[in-house]
Amino acid sequence: MGGECVLGASDSGQEASRDTWFLQGWKAGKFLIKGSVAGGAVYLVYDQELLGSSDKSQAALKKAGEVVPPAMYQFSHYVCQQTGLQIPQLPAPPKIHFPIRDSWNAGIITVMSALSVAPSKACEYSKEGWEYVKARTK
Repeated sequence: MGGECVLGASDSGQEASRDTWFLQGWKAGKFLIKGSVAGGAVYLVYDQELLGSSDKSQAALKKAGEVVPPAMYQFSHYVCQQTGLQIPQLPAPPKIHFPIRDSWNAGIITVMSALSVAPSKACEYSKEGWEYVKARTK
């Protein structure tokens, strides 16, 4: 009976080491997948020059809007054929015209304007605060 307990303990130890190895391998695999996706995203941004001018970013967004819906349709059609599942047809995405260039430039102008007046506003607010404190302490 003592031998069975020892044998059972060694079996569970082997299973635990296999589970540990599997979990470590799984974690490493997840890390590699996430790293690959992140690296691919960085490469795509660099390759498409998305961090350049707003004209290039707007052209890339337009290109993605033209390419992604047909690709998603083809992929869902392929999945349906391979698995036999019926995926309901989604309605067409609405056509939205959003001028990124105008919004981007307006946002940059607003931020830069706020940063340029920040020192004078901080001085003004601190003077007002000091006057308020002096008035309350009298």
